[in-house]
Amino acid sequence: MLKKVSVFLLGLVFAVNGSFAQQLNVATFNIRYKNSGDAKNGNGWDQRMPVVADLIRFHDFDIFGTQEGLHEQLEDLSVKLQEYKYIGVGRNDGKKSGEHAAIFYKPEKFRLLQSGNFWLSEKTDSPNRGWDAALPRICTWGEFQHIETGTKFYFFNTHFDHVGIKARRESAKLIMAKISEFASNETVILTGDFNVDQTNEIYEIMNGSNVVRDAYETALFRYATNGTFNHFEINSKTNSRIDHIFLTKQVVVKRYGVLTDSYRATRADAGDVNTSGNFPRELSLKAFEAKLPSDHFPVMAVIEFKK
Repeated sequence: MLKKVSVFLLGLVFAVNGSFAQQLNVATFNIRYKNSGDAKNGNGWDQRMPVVADLIRFHDFDIFGTQEGLHEQLEDLSVKLQEYKYIGVGRNDGKKSGEHAAIFYKPEKFRLLQSGNFWLSEKTDSPNRGWDAALPRICTWGEFQHIETGTKFYFFNTHFDHVGIKARRESAKLIMAKISEFASNETVILTGDFNVDQTNEIYEIMNGSNVVRDAYETALFRYATNGTFNHFEINSKTNSRIDHIFLTKQVVVKRYGVLTDSYRATRADAGDVNTSGNFPRELSLKAFEAKLPSDHFPVMAVIEFKK
């Protein structure tokens, strides 16, 4: 009898551990391109980069899409995040020039099987602007295998145009067509800065497609006290979610969160904060300025692949 109980308990442990092992942290993060204007305003990449990297590591993203990152920025992150590799090319020349829609992943957890890129335009195989877009736009994709379970899935990451309404509409249609072409009936994760929120009809081209659904909609638990764009204004609030994680039906979303992490930067007029009152005598507070790691909040979903 004791032997049977021991075998049962051992099986239960393996079952529980297996269940936890399949949980993955998927995210999307517009990291904001490096530019001199942000630096002058106290939001430069050199200041933000260590915070961005630490945020990613603390929340333990397993695989995630980034938007706006220039090659230099992606290399900076690679130095800080040595447990990750990334795929993606610059949208301007298909090499290193211009913003990337890169996909970072942990090679200890995922095997990259194949990858590619296409432009959001009528001509998808080379750098160009599509429709009424202000800028070239790109989508990077990879086919991965989750090493522990053997599950194969496709990951698409993109950034829609911020000006062209037709470009955003046609880009949504193109992404849905490419998913059907590359990954028909396969598990798919689609991340990006789509520049349309949950009330927009272009959003419904994707969320109402019967191909993918917004992780926000299907999550068993949500932590989303704000939308996803902040303009580096820490005291702002919006209900608009323009950064999304879309998933096919083979994925269960355990938790969904808009991560509103902040940090503190030195102020020129910094001094002591008055701590008179009911505080320990040794407590000291300095006047610092609250800052945000990017002008977008990252979005994370804790997922499981259905068996």
